[in-house]
Amino acid sequence: MALSSALDPTTDPTLTSFVPVEPDSPFPIQNLPYGSFKPPGSTRARIGVAIGDFVLDLGLLEEQGLLGAPALGGQQVFGRPTLNRFLEAGRPAWREARALISLLLSEGEPALQHDEALLKAALLPRSDVEMVLPVAIGDYTDFYSSREHAVNVGTMFRGADNALMPNWEYLPVGYHGRASSVVIHGTDLHRPQGQTKADGADAPTFGPSRLVDFELEMGFFVGPGNELGAPIAAAEADEHIFGMVLVNDWSARDIQRWEYQPLGPFLAKNFGTSISPWVVTMDALEPFRVPGPVQDPLPLPYLQVEGEWAYDIQLEVSMQGATMPEPHRVCASNFKHLYWSMAQQLAHHSVTGCNMRPGDLLASGTISGPTPDSRGSLLELAWRGTEPLEFPNGETRTSIQDGDLVTMTGWCEAESRRIGFGEVSGRLLPASS
Repeated sequence: MALSSALDPTTDPTLTSFVPVEPDSPFPIQNLPYGSFKPPGSTRARIGVAIGDFVLDLGLLEEQGLLGAPALGGQQVFGRPTLNRFLEAGRPAWREARALISLLLSEGEPALQHDEALLKAALLPRSDVEMVLPVAIGDYTDFYSSREHAVNVGTMFRGADNALMPNWEYLPVGYHGRASSVVIHGTDLHRPQGQTKADGADAPTFGPSRLVDFELEMGFFVGPGNELGAPIAAAEADEHIFGMVLVNDWSARDIQRWEYQPLGPFLAKNFGTSISPWVVTMDALEPFRVPGPVQDPLPLPYLQVEGEWAYDIQLEVSMQGATMPEPHRVCASNFKHLYWSMAQQLAHHSVTGCNMRPGDLLASGTISGPTPDSRGSLLELAWRGTEPLEFPNGETRTSIQDGDLVTMTGWCEAESRRIGFGEVSGRLLPASS
């Protein structure tokens, strides 16, 4: 099998696969997101890509010599339980591997399609495998990059005239989160406990949070990274951003309100952050680049970027209570609304010389849009409890209740094809006794 230099781009909308893919599938051949899975009966995870309703076992193809990309220098990267070694290899290896996988799955390419034994072993129904975290996450940083979200929250707590803090328009505000409690789609979380202080009370009390919330976010994984003391320039961000996942950065609002000054969130955030299992690469998302919001004032030189750094990714959140017959959509937003881009987030994070490492996760912060139904958290949707959300069965919500299932999904769409992220869901369980 030879890879032609004249091969059409992997995002070509006319490209088709011999694997059957439904028209509305989030995983056509133009997507090919990476994930870590355990085959049926196995306890050992390995790397695959999603194609239609199947997962292609890249570890097995690598063992068979079908994925020997020269840019990988003979490294075995897909038989491992995480993507970290592949992320470290850098963009030339990412693009070469993607082109090889796309070719193997293309209609008319015989190397895999006509090898019945290998195809049966390597192409597994997604419903039969167990998905696990695709990356060993060393560090996790959460940003606060949506102007609409920052204005909404600031207006609630400080008034419209002081909604944005003085630094917000000059830098991507962020905080260091807890990597150990990042969990995969389908993981249920217990209601956190901590200190809260009621208005007018003389002292705080300890107990379960009463104001658990979701935060609609997206995150990206860092590739090669940088050496300590050598910042990543915004213009070089493309070489270091591998791909994206959906993120629900669960939040305990009442705990946060008491604890966050002067150093920011702590226990209110560390009880769980959920991510989707499939990592959609930036190459797959390239056709969906769009201009971002106009930035005024002009960012300082190290944060200035050229070209289009926003992405037209449609996002939705649904909730389903324990007694609700079906999920109900509560939010519809879009990644393109973010004021601060991923390139700016990465450049700002590393400008001190902070060393970013393969597999680090950087999340966007809550993604809110300009309309009431595009607010990316219950805090905003219910406007600090004054406008409860109403559900079809008559129930209302101002915060997440025990038994509630929260599901987020996202996709790009053009020319009758969908490049999707799948979904990330989790149920809130009662506080541990």
